[in-house]
Amino acid sequence: MSTREIYNAIQVSDRLTTAGQPTEAQLRDAAAEGFTAVINLVGHYTSNPLPGEAELIGELGLTYVLIPVDWGAPTDADFDAFDEAMNRLAGGKLLVHCAANYRVTAFYSLYAQKRLGWTAEQAEAFREPIWAGSDYPVWESFIARKQAETRSAGPA
Repeated sequence: MSTREIYNAIQVSDRLTTAGQPTEAQLRDAAAEGFTAVINLVGHYTSNPLPGEAELIGELGLTYVLIPVDWGAPTDADFDAFDEAMNRLAGGKLLVHCAANYRVTAFYSLYAQKRLGWTAEQAEAFREPIWAGSDYPVWESFIARKQAETRSAGPA
Protein backbone atom coordinates (compact mmCIF):
# COMPACT_ATOMS: atom_id res chain seq x y z
CA MET A 1 0.00 0.00 0.00
CA SER A 2 0.95 3.63 -0.30
CA THR A 3 -0.57 7.07 0.06
CA ARG A 4 -1.10 7.07 -3.72
CA GLU A 5 -3.81 4.45 -3.14
CA ILE A 6 -5.89 6.67 -0.85
CA TYR A 7 -9.31 7.39 -2.34
CA ASN A 8 -9.12 10.26 -4.88
CA ALA A 9 -5.44 10.95 -4.05
CA ILE A 10 -3.63 13.65 -6.00
CA GLN A 11 0.12 14.00 -5.59
CA VAL A 12 0.53 17.75 -6.02
CA SER A 13 4.28 17.66 -5.42
CA ASP A 14 6.85 15.55 -3.58
CA ARG A 15 5.83 17.48 -0.44
CA LEU A 16 2.04 17.56 -0.80
CA THR A 17 -0.68 14.99 -1.40
CA THR A 18 -4.40 15.70 -1.24
CA ALA A 19 -6.87 12.87 -0.79
CA GLY A 20 -10.09 11.44 0.52
CA GLN A 21 -10.27 9.62 3.86
CA PRO A 22 -7.21 7.42 4.43
CA THR A 23 -7.38 4.10 6.25
CA GLU A 24 -5.26 3.29 9.28
CA ALA A 25 -2.84 1.35 7.05
CA GLN A 26 -2.57 4.30 4.66
CA LEU A 27 -1.78 6.67 7.52
CA ARG A 28 0.93 4.27 8.64
CA ASP A 29 2.21 4.33 5.05
CA ALA A 30 2.22 8.14 5.18
CA ALA A 31 4.51 8.07 8.21
CA ALA A 32 6.78 5.52 6.51
CA GLU A 33 6.88 7.71 3.36
CA GLY A 34 8.17 10.67 5.38
CA PHE A 35 5.02 12.73 5.78
CA THR A 36 5.36 15.07 8.75
CA ALA A 37 1.80 16.35 9.11
CA VAL A 38 -1.82 15.56 8.33
CA ILE A 39 -4.47 18.23 7.87
CA ASN A 40 -7.99 16.82 8.08
CA LEU A 41 -10.93 18.86 6.76
CA VAL A 42 -13.58 16.21 7.51
CA GLY A 43 -16.59 17.76 9.18
CA HIS A 44 -18.00 16.44 12.43
CA TYR A 45 -20.95 14.76 10.72
CA THR A 46 -19.23 12.95 7.86
CA SER A 47 -20.25 9.41 7.03
CA ASN A 48 -16.79 7.82 7.01
CA PRO A 49 -14.45 9.26 9.64
CA LEU A 50 -11.56 7.12 10.84
CA PRO A 51 -12.11 6.47 14.55
CA GLY A 52 -9.05 7.45 16.58
CA GLU A 53 -7.35 9.24 13.67
CA ALA A 54 -5.86 12.00 15.84
CA GLU A 55 -4.47 9.51 18.34
CA LEU A 56 -2.99 7.30 15.61
CA ILE A 57 -1.30 10.23 13.92
CA GLY A 58 0.12 11.34 17.27
CA GLU A 59 1.45 7.82 17.90
CA LEU A 60 3.11 7.93 14.47
CA GLY A 61 4.87 11.18 15.42
CA LEU A 62 3.12 13.35 12.86
CA THR A 63 1.53 16.73 13.46
CA TYR A 64 -2.27 16.62 13.23
CA VAL A 65 -4.53 19.55 12.40
CA LEU A 66 -8.31 19.12 12.35
CA ILE A 67 -10.37 21.81 10.64
CA PRO A 68 -13.92 20.43 10.63
CA VAL A 69 -15.40 21.97 7.49
CA ASP A 70 -19.17 21.54 7.31
CA TRP A 71 -19.89 20.21 3.80
CA GLY A 72 -23.08 22.25 3.57
CA ALA A 73 -21.62 25.51 4.85
CA PRO A 74 -17.90 26.23 4.28
CA THR A 75 -16.86 29.45 6.00
CA ASP A 76 -14.19 32.11 5.71
CA ALA A 77 -12.98 31.03 9.17
CA ASP A 78 -12.50 27.48 7.85
CA PHE A 79 -10.45 28.74 4.93
CA ASP A 80 -8.45 31.10 7.16
CA ALA A 81 -7.61 28.18 9.49
CA PHE A 82 -6.53 26.14 6.44
CA ASP A 83 -4.41 29.01 5.13
CA GLU A 84 -2.72 29.38 8.52
CA ALA A 85 -2.07 25.64 8.83
CA MET A 86 -0.63 25.40 5.31
CA ASN A 87 1.69 28.34 6.00
CA ARG A 88 2.75 26.98 9.41
CA LEU A 89 3.46 23.48 8.09
CA ALA A 90 4.90 24.50 4.71
CA GLY A 91 8.38 23.17 5.43
CA GLY A 92 7.18 19.60 5.90
CA LYS A 93 5.64 16.87 3.81
CA LEU A 94 1.86 17.22 4.06
CA LEU A 95 -1.08 14.90 3.59
CA VAL A 96 -4.26 16.97 3.39
CA HIS A 97 -7.50 15.02 3.35
CA CYS A 98 -11.25 15.15 3.78
CA ALA A 99 -13.86 12.50 3.04
CA ALA A 100 -13.48 12.43 -0.76
CA ASN A 101 -10.97 15.22 -1.64
CA TYR A 102 -13.67 17.75 -2.55
CA ARG A 103 -13.16 20.13 0.39
CA VAL A 104 -9.39 19.82 0.07
CA THR A 105 -9.16 20.47 -3.67
CA ALA A 106 -11.44 23.48 -3.24
CA PHE A 107 -9.42 24.90 -0.34
CA TYR A 108 -6.02 24.06 -1.84
CA SER A 109 -6.88 25.62 -5.19
CA LEU A 110 -7.95 28.80 -3.38
CA TYR A 111 -4.80 28.72 -1.25
CA ALA A 112 -2.65 28.27 -4.37
CA GLN A 113 -4.31 31.26 -6.03
CA LYS A 114 -3.82 33.38 -2.91
CA ARG A 115 -0.30 32.27 -1.96
CA LEU A 116 1.31 30.64 -5.00
CA GLY A 117 0.09 32.82 -7.84
CA TRP A 118 -2.08 30.21 -9.55
CA THR A 119 -4.54 31.51 -12.12
CA ALA A 120 -8.25 30.72 -11.96
CA GLU A 121 -7.66 28.37 -14.89
CA GLN A 122 -4.92 26.48 -13.02
CA ALA A 123 -7.16 26.19 -9.98
CA GLU A 124 -10.05 24.88 -12.09
CA ALA A 125 -7.77 22.33 -13.78
CA PHE A 126 -6.62 21.13 -10.36
CA ARG A 127 -10.20 20.70 -9.09
CA GLU A 128 -11.54 19.18 -12.32
CA PRO A 129 -10.54 15.51 -11.79
CA ILE A 130 -12.44 15.45 -8.49
CA TRP A 131 -15.26 17.91 -9.16
CA ALA A 132 -16.13 16.93 -12.79
CA GLY A 133 -19.87 16.60 -13.19
CA SER A 134 -20.58 17.79 -9.66
CA ASP A 135 -23.31 20.24 -8.79
CA TYR A 136 -22.75 21.79 -5.36
CA PRO A 137 -24.03 25.39 -5.51
CA VAL A 138 -22.87 26.20 -1.96
CA TRP A 139 -19.31 25.31 -2.91
CA GLU A 140 -19.46 26.94 -6.34
CA SER A 141 -20.57 30.17 -4.65
CA PHE A 142 -17.91 29.89 -1.93
CA ILE A 143 -15.13 29.26 -4.48
CA ALA A 144 -16.28 32.14 -6.72
CA ARG A 145 -16.46 34.55 -3.77
CA LYS A 146 -13.02 33.59 -2.45
CA GLN A 147 -11.52 33.88 -5.96
CA ALA A 148 -13.00 37.37 -6.31
CA GLU A 149 -11.50 38.35 -2.94
CA THR A 150 -8.10 37.07 -4.04
CA ARG A 151 -8.29 38.98 -7.34
CA SER A 152 -9.21 42.21 -5.58
CA ALA A 153 -6.49 41.80 -2.92
CA GLY A 154 -3.73 40.71 -5.27
CA PRO A 155 -1.13 38.06 -4.38
CA ALA A 156 -0.48 37.61 -0.66
